[in-house]
Amino acid sequence: MAMKQLIALNVNGESYEVAVEPRMTLLEVLRDVLGLTGTKNGCSIGNCGSCTVLMDGKPVVSCLLLAMEAQDKFILTIEGLAKDGDLHVLQQAFIDHGALQCGFCTPGLILVAKALFDKNPNPTEEEVKEAISGNLCRCTGYTSIVEAILAAARSQKEEK
Repeated sequence: MAMKQLIALNVNGESYEVAVEPRMTLLEVLRDVLGLTGTKNGCSIGNCGSCTVLMDGKPVVSCLLLAMEAQDKFILTIEGLAKDGDLHVLQQAFIDHGALQCGFCTPGLILVAKALFDKNPNPTEEEVKEAISGNLCRCTGYTSIVEAILAAARSQKEEK
């Protein structure tokens, strides 16, 4: 068994010092050490997108990323998206448009959409489809997901 090493992580704006084995993934640390279970383990090989988090604003599959690689990076999980008890516009749009059924893929999809919004607050339908192409959903058929993301974009535009 490898010796654990102490690493510093910034997750959802909170600083943590955690002891990790060198082979531990960010997904394992988020779920098993920090108790942030919104990030899901769907495939363990980076194909489904259920474990997607944002690292320095970019989507990454946390099942393939070693926790040690996340040091000195800002990690955002689904738990960090709501502010002061208010859902993020994307979270609310997913509810309003029925863009979730079992909910397993939802956190990854929402975080990918947030990364898209941060780069392009007014994406086209094709840009949304491209952004979510790495996230698998077995329940919804994607139509409601795309509609929710586009509605959230319109909502953000109206707020400004």
